[in-house]
Amino acid sequence: MADFVSASASTVARKAPRRFRRRRWLVVAGIIVALAVAGGLWIWGERDLGDPVVGATQIAVRDNEFSPQSVEVPVGTTITWTWEGNTAHNVVGDGFESDEQQSGTFTHTFGEPGTHEYECTLHFLMRGEVVVRE
Repeated sequence: MADFVSASASTVARKAPRRFRRRRWLVVAGIIVALAVAGGLWIWGERDLGDPVVGATQIAVRDNEFSPQSVEVPVGTTITWTWEGNTAHNVVGDGFESDEQQSGTFTHTFGEPGTHEYECTLHFLMRGEVVVRE
């Protein structure tokens, strides 16, 4: 009888992990995804665009970057984004949006003071800002 009990306990101990293996995998995968999303949001929020380039009106749209990322201009200035990379990008900000394109230019005139942030919605880490002064 003791052999039967120990064999049964040993069988149950071996089968329990098999039964929950898929569930554990889903939990682990969920944790990994949650950490990746949280890390991505942290990177997005903490990314320093550097000091603005004063007076620059031309911004290059390259593969995975705007250059310069931050510019400072007076009210009424027109900024021109010029595509120089090999991948499609766009420029999307509050009140302005370019088409998705691989070449060409896009312009926008900034008539209000403030910091106007923009991004490429196709590439998570591509962002920039136009600081407009009175």
